[in-house]
Amino acid sequence: MDRRDRTRHAPAPVPHRDPAEVAHDHLWERDLRSSLRCAGGLLALLLLIDGAAGSLTPPRAALWAGLAALLLLVLYPSRVAAGEGWLSTRGPLRGHRVRTDHLVSVRCLDGVGQRLVLRDSFGARAEIDPRVLVANPPLWHRLDEDARASARSGSLTCGETALRRISERVDRETARTVFRVSGLE
Repeated sequence: MDRRDRTRHAPAPVPHRDPAEVAHDHLWERDLRSSLRCAGGLLALLLLIDGAAGSLTPPRAALWAGLAALLLLVLYPSRVAAGEGWLSTRGPLRGHRVRTDHLVSVRCLDGVGQRLVLRDSFGARAEIDPRVLVANPPLWHRLDEDARASARSGSLTCGETALRRISERVDRETARTVFRVSGLE
């Protein structure tokens, strides 16, 4: 494979932006602390029960530590950031970056945990929890603005309904917050 073939599918470079323009998930640290507490609590509980039963051995302690580490890996929240023309997610093992100004589809996957799947015209794919967008209006604003640009350019062929539903959720939560802060709830 020559050099041309490798670069043909590479996404276009993202223009350099001022870091102040980047929106981050401001609840990520809280979610990470919660995940650490759950994994630590499970480890403490398993060690306590096994120790009280008199069957705690080093291999069993390692097994319980591995189980707690696995729980932490499952619960580890994705770190989401967005700037003009891009959105990135970073999990414990790898990250994904999608060009939001070149979106092709936005799909909402229902299940145990609802996920929003974004795909761009370069083949990149990112999944995020819609609750992250609802809880972080600056992230939603960045994504919504770029998705509208994608729709105007004709690249966004699927997903306007999913975006509209999230927009309604963001508006509803923002109104609730305003009412709660102003004492009108």
